[in-house]
Amino acid sequence: MTSQQIRQSFFDFFISKQHKIVSSASVIPHDDPTLLFTNAGMNQFKDVFLGTGKRDYTRCADTQKCIRVSGKHNDLEEVGRDTYHHTFFEMLGNWSFGDYYKKEAISWAWELLTEVWKLPKERLWATVYKTDDEAIELWKTVTDIEHSHILRFGEKENFWEMGETGPCGPCTEIHFDNREIINGPAAVNEGTSECIEVWNLVFIQNNRGVDGKLSLLPAKHVDTGMGFERICAVLQNKKSNYDTDVFTPIIQRIADVSKQEYFFTLDTQISNPKSQTDVAMRVIADHVRTLTFAIADGAIPSNEGRGYVLRRILRRASRFGRKLDLHEPFIFKVVETVVQQMGSVFPEIIEKQKHVERVIKSEEESFNATLDRGLEIFEHVVTDLKQSKEFPGEEAFKLYDTFGFPLDLTELMCEERGLKVDIATFMELMEEQRERSQEKNKSKWMGGPAVSFWVDDNEDVEQAMERVKSEKFNKHDFTYDKLEIEYPTMDFGRLIYEISTQEEKRFATGIILEETPFYCESGGQISDTGWVVIADSNDNLKTYSVIDIKKKDDRTVHIIDINPTESDTRVKYVSRISVDIPRRYSIMRNHTATHLFHSALRKTIGTHAHQSGSLVDPNRLRFDFNHYNKLSENELRDIEIIVNEKIRENISLQHHRNIPFDDAKKMGAMMFFGDKYGDKVNVVQFGDFSLEFCGGTHVKATGEIGFFKLLSETSISSGVRRIEAITGTTADDFLRERMNILERSKDLLNVDEKLIAEKISQLIEEKKKLEKELSKYRLLSAGTMLDTFVKNAHQQNGISIVAEKVTASDSEEMKNLGDMLREKMSKGPIGKSGVGVLASVIDEKVSLVCVVTDDVIKEKKLQAGKIVGELAKQLGGGGGGKPHLATAGGKDVAKLDEVLSTFAKFIQQQLEK
Repeated sequence: MTSQQIRQSFFDFFISKQHKIVSSASVIPHDDPTLLFTNAGMNQFKDVFLGTGKRDYTRCADTQKCIRVSGKHNDLEEVGRDTYHHTFFEMLGNWSFGDYYKKEAISWAWELLTEVWKLPKERLWATVYKTDDEAIELWKTVTDIEHSHILRFGEKENFWEMGETGPCGPCTEIHFDNREIINGPAAVNEGTSECIEVWNLVFIQNNRGVDGKLSLLPAKHVDTGMGFERICAVLQNKKSNYDTDVFTPIIQRIADVSKQEYFFTLDTQISNPKSQTDVAMRVIADHVRTLTFAIADGAIPSNEGRGYVLRRILRRASRFGRKLDLHEPFIFKVVETVVQQMGSVFPEIIEKQKHVERVIKSEEESFNATLDRGLEIFEHVVTDLKQSKEFPGEEAFKLYDTFGFPLDLTELMCEERGLKVDIATFMELMEEQRERSQEKNKSKWMGGPAVSFWVDDNEDVEQAMERVKSEKFNKHDFTYDKLEIEYPTMDFGRLIYEISTQEEKRFATGIILEETPFYCESGGQISDTGWVVIADSNDNLKTYSVIDIKKKDDRTVHIIDINPTESDTRVKYVSRISVDIPRRYSIMRNHTATHLFHSALRKTIGTHAHQSGSLVDPNRLRFDFNHYNKLSENELRDIEIIVNEKIRENISLQHHRNIPFDDAKKMGAMMFFGDKYGDKVNVVQFGDFSLEFCGGTHVKATGEIGFFKLLSETSISSGVRRIEAITGTTADDFLRERMNILERSKDLLNVDEKLIAEKISQLIEEKKKLEKELSKYRLLSAGTMLDTFVKNAHQQNGISIVAEKVTASDSEEMKNLGDMLREKMSKGPIGKSGVGVLASVIDEKVSLVCVVTDDVIKEKKLQAGKIVGELAKQLGGGGGGKPHLATAGGKDVAKLDEVLSTFAKFIQQQLEK
């Protein structure tokens, strides 16, 4: 049977058992922050097992696309080296949600394997959890398996858990004896390809809590998983999954691209070149499937989370490409074959093929720029090791930090050389880097515990201190619907405590209140500012500025512009506190516009686009998102039109506050990997256009935004774009200013406003023509000047050396002057050998051109590119070029005279070398 027929026969069998065939879930679990990737078929049914969700069926079957490259289930290092581990694989499964249980699961598995697929019974073995006597008895009574082929194992082998927490339970596994000749018991669970697990029947009856304890689930369920690639190898009588028709077309495509042959060898000895070729092709074939499905489902290679896992996989594949002598981007060329192979079952990869190819190609181009240099550094380090078998941790960190080599890639290369990486030193350097990053990014907040407190009339100091420590208030102290709070006079209970702090060498006081209208920076929205009216120790009321808001122990701290060292400014109580309302409303307009932009962006360029960072302040909004291409003018225009249409529709805000997390998921609210959600969450909704998790502040209806204007769209890192935009009065001011500029331009140019661009273009062309004419005249007059330079040149061993300043308008004119100088030196009055450098200051920067005659290049081995590069270094710049003519630039204009005056001595030194 072909792989397509095997998959279909599995479906047909379970249809005959009244199962509904359901679609695979996304390989990116957008609604489950506990997982990087969908790693098992049961992921999409987790809510059913926990009793928090249900389906309109009680039994189903599917093929689930899975990725296992991190966490508990990590098969990365085995991929390509053995015959049956993969980072991406299909999991065939059948499910019972409180319907049938162990008896049916075991008997149907046996029926499919032995009666439908005709596998030899003597080659099948069953393992059972050590205390599951019920499963043991069922194997003996509902199947005709050889009783000696039923084995007990412990938690590691036969108690299945999805992760550190969640649904779990005992399982029974079916293994296939893959030996050519059966001679004695099979090597079950011994990690060998001679006996491999093909089907796992999990009986989900427990839930593992965060405390590690097991509890019973509301109902018992069946969750089975059969490795599709493994069963194909068994049924197609192949010793390796990679030799089945699941992989052979992909491997053949890699062979065609690399112009190498796949030898079908299972030998993985480093000394065998055929083995190295085969391992490389198997790794690439596996990794390109992982990348294709993950990117199609919305993931993007990056420097954190699942994005970093994908980047590691891609860079690992790129390095294995070097084993096939592939130095240009190649992985993206294999995507089409993956789509052809699997698109009929997973049509989403057909739809996203071009996007996947663009993302992979961009990543390859980015890494290729440093891969070869990193490999060169690695070889130098290995050569210098001599007798040592330990690769220095400092060098491993350098490869990671400078060249983008993941640690596991360095470990892989070391393993091929019989080396071990000094992991301890590497991790120390990583930790130092993290600390530096945290130090760089940490808040300026320097507050400590309470340093002052109040004492009621009926208590002493010790009692007051104890009261401050023990008081507990609702941690959700931010009040959405208020912009001002007035407190009863002398209400001591309102002021929880006061903190002394120092903000950027400026003294201030921090106070914490039971309730506050002030928003503290979170989710990209910056903190509120405003005013507070307080009473000092003499009951005098005075207004102070609230200059910032911070968090301490999950409470809101108001940073007040009071110097706590002054005795008369101690806070006795708070009378009133109010937010800067115009500023808050500007922030709310920008924050709401961010949600509208996000939705419009996804509708315009695709649902792969996800927020990866944001900033919302009173003046603008900034939004970072994953995308590999610059947005076109049409795309930017369409996004802006959509957002402004939604503003004009004046869609009312629905702010679902403090609702259960699971309820928010059922609503379809957009979540983001990496965000942490509690039991209660906030969801912001604007009709059917935008629905996202968000705890920020928003306008009551989109019409309050006024107008949305995009300002810029740029790249901030590989695969991440950034837009900046404005709304409200800021957008009004921006447009008014642009209109004023337009009017002034219209008056100055004396044309209709529609013809301004055409008139400016015309003037620019005229300017260019004039500059060209001027350049011609300068070059004509330069001939005489260059003749003088050559005539008065310094002579060294028959070589004319010229180092002079000239006047030029741009680098092109400098090159022309260099060509003229070289020609004149070749026909010089003294000799035909020469080296010259000309310098000009253009736009407050030094521009250099260096020339060397052909005989000096050939006989003296001097090259213009190397010479000008050395000169540019002295001027704080760089450059290079060909041996006969090269250009460079520098920033340090003040050093130019010194560089030119010492040029002859520099050339003399080069000649002596």
